[in-house]
Amino acid sequence: MTPYKLPELPYDFSALEPVISAEIMQLHYQKHHQAYVTNLNAALEKYRDAEAKGDVAAMIALSPAIRFNGGGHVNHSIFWSNLAPEGKGGALQGELAGAIQKEFGSREQFIEKMSGAAVAIQGSGWCWLGLDKVKNRLVIATCSNQDPLSLLGYVPLLGIDVWEHAYYLQYKNVRAEYVKNIWRIVNWKNVEERYLST
Repeated sequence: MTPYKLPELPYDFSALEPVISAEIMQLHYQKHHQAYVTNLNAALEKYRDAEAKGDVAAMIALSPAIRFNGGGHVNHSIFWSNLAPEGKGGALQGELAGAIQKEFGSREQFIEKMSGAAVAIQGSGWCWLGLDKVKNRLVIATCSNQDPLSLLGYVPLLGIDVWEHAYYLQYKNVRAEYVKNIWRIVNWKNVEERYLST
């Protein structure tokens, strides 16, 4: 099995400034995301060894590491593509805009609701705009730690990382300011592509 690797960033570390500094981007991508990938590959290798030996107890013991590091890799891979340099991510339009208006009333009401949910997360986690394919409707949902949105049965469209490593060097403890500013660099073209491909 081919080991997981960091996805290539579609922009330079400094491209999201002033919203996210180059220093944060470099640390977040090269240190934090890389650690999730490295630890996921190590846990999967141990899992395969345990599986080959029929050691179910060891397989179960490795599940939390796979969930945490695998979730970290999945979440960050989506997060990088959800962002674009200011002015380059396009506008909220088309079918996605219609679905957001139907579910939340307006773009502004959606942003206010999702921002509020992101700021309110206790500790570390993620806030997501997701698609409930069963009910064919958009949802805003939060996940603790690195749990992926798929654990709730939703398809991830747009994620906001509210782990402190995503913003603390620049915004200190003012998470609300980071969340407010991140809307300036949302890659709406990417979010709409995700919505249309589900």
